[in-house]
Amino acid sequence: MAECECLAKCPFFHDKMANKPATSQIMKNQYCLGDSTGCARHRVFKAVGGQHVPGDLFPSQTKRIRKIIADIRKA
Repeated sequence: MAECECLAKCPFFHDKMANKPATSQIMKNQYCLGDSTGCARHRVFKAVGGQHVPGDLFPSQTKRIRKIIADIRKA
């Protein structure tokens, strides 16, 4: 399985999920190992850069992506 290029430094998993290892592993299996294109954080990273990924963005929150990217590109 390919690992997401962002996983090693992903603040979501290293900060927000640090105290929830079982849940974290389930989410990593779904969003970070293999095809990471379903991860909202990764999609923002690819579109506008890692510095623009909101800290409160969960990997499953794909509905927020369009607005985040549009707002960054307007600025």
